[in-house]
Amino acid sequence: MLWIALHLPALSLESFAATLGAARQALPLALLQGTRIAAVNGVAAQLGVQPGFKRATALALAPQLRFGQADAARDAQALRAVAHAALAFTPLVTLDTSAGQPCVLLEVQGSLRYFGGLAALQRRLRAALLPLGFGCRMASASTALGAALLARWRTGFELGAQAQDRGRLGTLLDEVPVVLLGAGQTHHEALRAMGLHTLGDLRRLPRGGLARRFGEALLAELDRARGDAPDPREPVVPPPVFDEGCELFERADNSATLMHGAGLLLARLVAWARARQGRVGGFTLALHHEARHRGDDSVPERTELRLALAAASNDPAHLQLLLRERLARLALPAPTLALHLHCDELQHGAAPHGELFPTAASAQEGLLRLIERLQARLGPQQVLQPLPCEDHRPERSTHWQPVRPPGRTRAAAAAPAVLQPLTRPVWLLLQPQPLPERQSRPLLDGRPLQLLAGPERIESGWWDGAPAARDYFVAQAHDGALVWLYRARLPLAQQEGWFLHGRFG
Repeated sequence: MLWIALHLPALSLESFAATLGAARQALPLALLQGTRIAAVNGVAAQLGVQPGFKRATALALAPQLRFGQADAARDAQALRAVAHAALAFTPLVTLDTSAGQPCVLLEVQGSLRYFGGLAALQRRLRAALLPLGFGCRMASASTALGAALLARWRTGFELGAQAQDRGRLGTLLDEVPVVLLGAGQTHHEALRAMGLHTLGDLRRLPRGGLARRFGEALLAELDRARGDAPDPREPVVPPPVFDEGCELFERADNSATLMHGAGLLLARLVAWARARQGRVGGFTLALHHEARHRGDDSVPERTELRLALAAASNDPAHLQLLLRERLARLALPAPTLALHLHCDELQHGAAPHGELFPTAASAQEGLLRLIERLQARLGPQQVLQPLPCEDHRPERSTHWQPVRPPGRTRAAAAAPAVLQPLTRPVWLLLQPQPLPERQSRPLLDGRPLQLLAGPERIESGWWDGAPAARDYFVAQAHDGALVWLYRARLPLAQQEGWFLHGRFG
């Protein structure tokens, strides 16, 4: 077996800073655990602020310091998003939070050939984690706990060959500090007083004496790390429905500010969809408004945006573009403090593949994306398409309704399109235009029309009070343009003469 460990040393601080935007993240940031500093970013560290300082001490060193509160639920949500991103590379992903340091573990032995080797897989894994905004330290080893200990210890183990065999792994683990073990933290002071600083120091002592003094847990962890004992793990299973939220750490009253938090949720949504081997078909974004700025009871507590995709997609840039279009035309009734994203529309099936040359399928994909963007910008009810009706009268043979492009299935994509001859024009006049005639021949712009095809007789509408009795012809104008005209048939029709009803091309 081969395990990759992703250690996230700044997960709590990065999950807090994710919704602040690039400008805010450049400021000194700190997380508070009670009244003391739990974590700081690089800018705050350069100003002398360190974990463990009191709030007043930190403000004396950096008056512009921006504080956030440590949140275990927020950290667990962020760690789950990393696990979902990892599930796109292997079905066996598990979490390790021992020693208070979060770690995501992947068993990748069966995935190496598919992704082109360990180095290529690690590069793709880092690229997948980049949209989530978390920095990670990566290590590989033949045991899960061994990989986790190496990743928590230091960087430099990106090449799995360094720790794939048990001999090499044992040599490296001998240098790992004891405090990185969960049980080692419990007995850290006693172990340090005895001069036991590394796992190698522990291994050289009699096991019976260690067990009596510190318990079996310390030795059990050491054995699992070295591969001398089994290490069963509970795999991560993504939920069937995506339902996550995030708190905005400043009041958002415009779409640009909202997109920082929404972009984070969309990145996690895409990671979840890929973990479920599906693509997003639609989602709902809820905006929770600040109560004291709602004005009166008529202002809702939350605003919901429903975004349905014409074709399911896992492209984060495309999803952000559609959401940005919707938010740009949204008037917020009150400032927003939190966002919540819900998705239960996951479509499974073969994902669209890249093409070297354009095809009908790629053209259809471009049309669907155009429809999605128009609906996001103008609203679903403003983008219409004509659908046929069971009526022979041309002006009543179609009706308009909002576009609902059908989902692309494999059978629909493979079926060849059957082209029917166009016998009627696409462009119909709102009202038929009367045409003068000369010697029973219709005139257009003062010149006679040449009849090419017809008549097509239509007698209909007697049941609804709008009867039509017409003979339709295809005619050619003097400039070569084709037009569609009809002659009313007497005495059934109340109109007489020739009428222009449509144009071809």
